[in-house]
Amino acid sequence: MGTKFVVVGGDAAGLSAAGKAKRDALDTDVVVFERGDWASYGACGLPYYVEGRIAALSDLQVLDPRKIIEDRGIDLRRHHEVTSIDREAGTVAVDGDDGRYRESYDELLLATGGSATLPDVPGRNLTGVFSIRSLEAGRALKHYIAPHDAPPSPRAPTGTAQRLLTHLAERDPEAVAVVGANKIGVELAEAFVGRGLDVHVFDEAPRVLPSFGADVAGMVEDHLREAGLDLLLETPVTGFRGSNGRISGVETADGVVPVDAVVADVGVEPNVDLATAAGIDCGPTGAIATDEYGLTNDPNVYAAGDCAEKRHLLTGEPVHWPFALAANRAGRAIGRTLAGRPTPVGGIVGTQVMKALDLQVARTGIVDHEAARTAGFDPISALITTITRAHYYPGWSRMVVHATADADSGRLLGANMVGEEGTAHRINSVATALAAEMTVTDVGSLDYGYAPPFGPVWDPVLGVAKVLDEKLGRISEPA
Repeated sequence: MGTKFVVVGGDAAGLSAAGKAKRDALDTDVVVFERGDWASYGACGLPYYVEGRIAALSDLQVLDPRKIIEDRGIDLRRHHEVTSIDREAGTVAVDGDDGRYRESYDELLLATGGSATLPDVPGRNLTGVFSIRSLEAGRALKHYIAPHDAPPSPRAPTGTAQRLLTHLAERDPEAVAVVGANKIGVELAEAFVGRGLDVHVFDEAPRVLPSFGADVAGMVEDHLREAGLDLLLETPVTGFRGSNGRISGVETADGVVPVDAVVADVGVEPNVDLATAAGIDCGPTGAIATDEYGLTNDPNVYAAGDCAEKRHLLTGEPVHWPFALAANRAGRAIGRTLAGRPTPVGGIVGTQVMKALDLQVARTGIVDHEAARTAGFDPISALITTITRAHYYPGWSRMVVHATADADSGRLLGANMVGEEGTAHRINSVATALAAEMTVTDVGSLDYGYAPPFGPVWDPVLGVAKVLDEKLGRISEPA
């Protein structure tokens, strides 16, 4: 008789763990509870579905539920919500289509994900105010802004999704607001521009994409404004104005901006209520605290994905990093551990890539000097403007690269990049260097491939390392 492994949450971390545990230990009895209709999907594709680049919501599904059950031997139970955990008895309480019952477990994984953080202001519950951290919410948003383009859900939704779907606008929306100029906000702003809507972006921060650095963010801002977006930065939202229960405007200290729809997302809140009610400890970030193997303070309960903390490899400190790769990797590692091969869930260096209209934007590590000093480093930075291909090869464009190093050790700490091509994959070499604790000199000595169609002789990563190395050399020269 094998171990009974129960998973709460049927997306990235949960199904990665379930699949790996089942593949590596066939006698493991794996049960996955998913409270929604969807399992194993790519929520990162939702902005492109809303825009219409991706025609069907089902295209975002990675694995068909029938294949999960029949081909992989996993007992996937959708529309089943785990409502409580009895750690002493080793059971979970389940509320599903087939009633309420208790399920026993030997090992339990909490992969409950995260939820969008909405501004705590009046009117947040008006019809037409959205956040999209789930496929059903993405469907509801698309159906609201383009009712003739997105059919209603085949399974009758409940709660917010039902309210949004059944209160369609009397006319197609013309103006939409995005509250939160973060990664998801900028991606959604692009989606709305692609649909020909007037777009207003609100944020109380002084720039878009604050985690990407001022130089990179400045280029993105200029590009967004050139495309006709109305960027209202350093403009806190004080409320949402409604008419007949439907959104009609966004309130700020400067007045009301009329809009027909709002997408608000100012961060991700880890879903930890189930864990905390059971006495599972959370860490300083508010997410569930785990050890290097994803284990919580209970020796039979693991946590992974957007609900769990990760460790930052540069600082050694816990962070909340709600992104897909970290969730999938942690789930897979936990599955291997349960199958008898203890595997650390791994740390992060904070790598992000995104598209902002015609620009590719990327970041990794620590580039902000205040954040670097807080982490115990003595930061020094370099900024270069270079080109994406050999100057004589057609189609080259400009790229801006900003990098930061520790003046004491010479260790590379991070980089930001923006350009029309090439940044999304170049940043991965920097992420690799950070994980390997390479110095700027080490990075500048790497043997990169070169051909005119793909980059200049001095690749942008090598180029910024060369400039930064020179600055570090001048610091170390005797007076």
